[in-house]
Amino acid sequence: MTDPVDRSNYPTRKTRLGDETPDPRVAAMTPGERVAMVQELTAQAWAFKDGHWDEPRLRRDVVRTLRGGR
Repeated sequence: MTDPVDRSNYPTRKTRLGDETPDPRVAAMTPGERVAMVQELTAQAWAFKDGHWDEPRLRRDVVRTLRGGR
């Protein structure tokens, strides 16, 4: 393993959620558009991490059988 990086002199800043100025483009989006935006960012993050993005599909091998008379 390599030597750890000394991060004690890295510049940092503390921001609170209430201190942020809202982005008017995001404020104008519908909830569905916001979810779609986050889904795309999530897919890109997983592709960056693993090198590929295989979205899970609906499992077709799981079946529930309902029987009458019970």
